[in-house]
Amino acid sequence: MSLNYKENNLKNVLHGFFLAIAMTIAEPSTILPLIVHHFSESVVLVGVFASLLRGGAIAVQLFAAFYAQGYKRVMPYLKKVFLARFLSWFAIGLAILLIGDKNPTLTLWIFGIGLFIFSFSAGFGSIYFSEIIAKVFNKEERGKSMANRQFFAAIGSIISGGIAGWVLATFEPPKSYAYLFMISAFLLGLGLWAFSTIKEPVKENVRIKEKSFLEFLKNAFKFLKEDKALQIQILTILFSYSFLFAFPFVILKANQTIHLTGWLVGGFVTVQMIGALLGNLVWKKLAPKYKLIIILAYLSMILAFIVAYFASNSWQYALVFFLIGFAMDGFKIAGMNLLFEIAPEDKRPIYVALQNNLTSIGLFFAIPGGLILKAFSYDVLYLFTIFMLLVGLFFATKLKAE
Repeated sequence: MSLNYKENNLKNVLHGFFLAIAMTIAEPSTILPLIVHHFSESVVLVGVFASLLRGGAIAVQLFAAFYAQGYKRVMPYLKKVFLARFLSWFAIGLAILLIGDKNPTLTLWIFGIGLFIFSFSAGFGSIYFSEIIAKVFNKEERGKSMANRQFFAAIGSIISGGIAGWVLATFEPPKSYAYLFMISAFLLGLGLWAFSTIKEPVKENVRIKEKSFLEFLKNAFKFLKEDKALQIQILTILFSYSFLFAFPFVILKANQTIHLTGWLVGGFVTVQMIGALLGNLVWKKLAPKYKLIIILAYLSMILAFIVAYFASNSWQYALVFFLIGFAMDGFKIAGMNLLFEIAPEDKRPIYVALQNNLTSIGLFFAIPGGLILKAFSYDVLYLFTIFMLLVGLFFATKLKAE
């Protein structure tokens, strides 16, 4: 273990813990669909907002990598990203509180813009974050620290799920939604501050930045074309997002099938995070066997939607959320660490940007998912999702890994 592992691990964990508390407030599978549904009846719009939260940062990551490849330090830029994320999250709550039902269309516009800024800024942040994680931890430490981060993030989400359940049951919407965002913004700020105090080492092996962004793009896709391992890696991670075709709509199907209370919604969030918590204990033990981790994550996700297909009571729906929570963090840990194994140090920001950029198409899978649901049925949507996950599992077995 490196001399600063304990300190850096703590700061990484605190960041993950408080970020999870904030993000659980707009959980794309439970609370976010209910907020959007409060202001609009459109199921397609639910998919659009779920995608905004997860994927507002497609092209920007390559642009960030274009500059980041020449940076010896990235922390000063990451701090600016943190400020944008805090302000946009708080602004969403303020807009819901001050405007709310008075003008539902305007509220949704501000909500959408806030989610976009929050996610868009994360496009820059993910490049800088990955650089810092790769710098301060070695191969074994990364897996352990990220498992620790996600373990405590799951605890944060469990706490947040309980708070969310209480707020939703105590206050009338849309005020309840506004309070959730505004309170969580300040908790988010604590995590952002903690990570920003990490002492980032100077990176000596940097690339000379190309003269233009277009030249950079040509080089980046040349690397992709020449590196078969990177191609398989990207396809594996892209298909891991296939669960998003159906995930935002599981809660809406549950609302039709069972009596859905505020406490039960908060309970599903909590169960999902318990799944993530227990999953991270498993992933931490398996690190650095990252190929095995991603295969197990795929199997768990496929099982979740098989259960969802037949679910008819609250316990079965709880199992769905548990299995999905178990799988999601496995994808996160394996995706980052498998990439670091094949990425040359000087090209690391480019490899990270290529993977994040191309796989972030998957973050918008909820939109075609909503269209499939509108045109067909929940059963067709679930079967399609299972098929896409099976394709991803096939690519996962082809990964280059130790």
